[in-house]
Amino acid sequence: MYESTRGNLSGQRAAQAITLGMVPSGGLFVPSTIPTLNWQDLKGLPYRDVAKRVMTPYLPDFSESDLSKIVDVYSDGTFDGPNPAPLVSVGNFGVLELWHGPTAAFKDMALQVLPDLLKVSLKLFDREEDVLILVATSGDTGKAALEGFKNREGMHIVVFYPEGGVSPVQERQMTTTEGINTHVVAVKGNFDQCQTAVKRIFASETLKSQLLEKKLIFSSANSINWGRLLPQIVYYFWAYLQAVEQGKVAPGATMNVVVPTGNFGNIQAAYYAERMGLPIGQIICASNKNNVLTDFFATGVHQSQRDFFQTISPSMDILVSSNFERFLYEMSGRNAEQIQTWYDAKNQGTFTVDPLTLKQCQDTVYAGWADEEETLATISQSYKAYQYVFDPHTAVAMKVYNDYLAATNDQTYTVIASTASPFKFASNVLIGLEGEQDKSWKDEWEALDYLSQLTGWKIPMGLQGLDQKPEKAVKVSEPEGIAELLQKMFI
Repeated sequence: MYESTRGNLSGQRAAQAITLGMVPSGGLFVPSTIPTLNWQDLKGLPYRDVAKRVMTPYLPDFSESDLSKIVDVYSDGTFDGPNPAPLVSVGNFGVLELWHGPTAAFKDMALQVLPDLLKVSLKLFDREEDVLILVATSGDTGKAALEGFKNREGMHIVVFYPEGGVSPVQERQMTTTEGINTHVVAVKGNFDQCQTAVKRIFASETLKSQLLEKKLIFSSANSINWGRLLPQIVYYFWAYLQAVEQGKVAPGATMNVVVPTGNFGNIQAAYYAERMGLPIGQIICASNKNNVLTDFFATGVHQSQRDFFQTISPSMDILVSSNFERFLYEMSGRNAEQIQTWYDAKNQGTFTVDPLTLKQCQDTVYAGWADEEETLATISQSYKAYQYVFDPHTAVAMKVYNDYLAATNDQTYTVIASTASPFKFASNVLIGLEGEQDKSWKDEWEALDYLSQLTGWKIPMGLQGLDQKPEKAVKVSEPEGIAELLQKMFI
């Protein structure tokens, strides 16, 4: 069963939690108990079967045959090759490449599964309405969600992205998505404003009742939705299984993970994997210049009312990480009353946790950050040292991992979660590789080709020929105008 982080809803089945997306009156769904799983029982299984075994305990109302169909996406050719998330040996550490799906970003690992999880949930939840999926994106989630939900019967999806706040490739990926049920909106603001507006809409009883008259209900494809977060737990088990198989980790020994963070879902998934019994040692949280979380782990003060920076790692340009609420719920001993107080709207994202909760947070996660110059330097240094090309998000993780090593000398085998193909950010990767900060790559498509020639790496299929594809009309809205725009579109 599932309960709210704010104590305002409990006893919900998995199908209800996935259909609703987030708790209607505020808060996020978490499993009431976290199941345990022996990783050794997964040895030798293909990814689809590992996914099924990891997700089954969380989905007791799903039939075995439904789950089998849902995980088939990992073996039906949607992902490159038989291994959708290969662990590549780089130096003395591993890079878990999570970008071999159709949109070349880690979001595919969950968003190719979520539409089917939602479809089954609606059936189990006895809902006959169509679903309107609302997604706020800082770059990668938007295209992955559009790709997963396009042309799905009974489902409509609207993606909101910050105008000018995503890379040219990310934007073109979204605007060239096919599908009669897909819509893209550029919001005049940053990601946090997009996300806040969407959350406000989810809580609007007026809008919900108007949509219900049109036989429509809201849901989300952001990682606030448990159905988005659950499949992300799987690839940490997969990373460990590969590390053992490759002889990098002795069976049962711990493995550290480094995760470049945006909305904190990827790290939260690693935490749940560890709680399930996976031998994860240190979880390392890497932020860019928007380093709200790094400051929090140092001081216990969450201060999101601060300057927002647009960086070369745009998917991490977030000041309010939604999944952090789930993390604090666990760190505070599941103190829903405390979460309600911290996340009270009048605090405007600023609160201080108690010393006991802070110590629990610090014992669980090590946090660091990297600025723009350090990120570019890491891209350059890593290529020279390992002939490996990092995108600007994974480069942030690499820099923070180096800082962690310098601070602790911890020699535990470590896996860095690589969240996107470097080709999604070719211009900035080239600046890092060639050290020519003043060189202007105005043509992103030329940059893609040049990066491929320079490194010998292939351009991912999903990024090939993007500049030739027809674009769909993009609506533009102020954050406060989103609700009115949805009314015009669907009511």
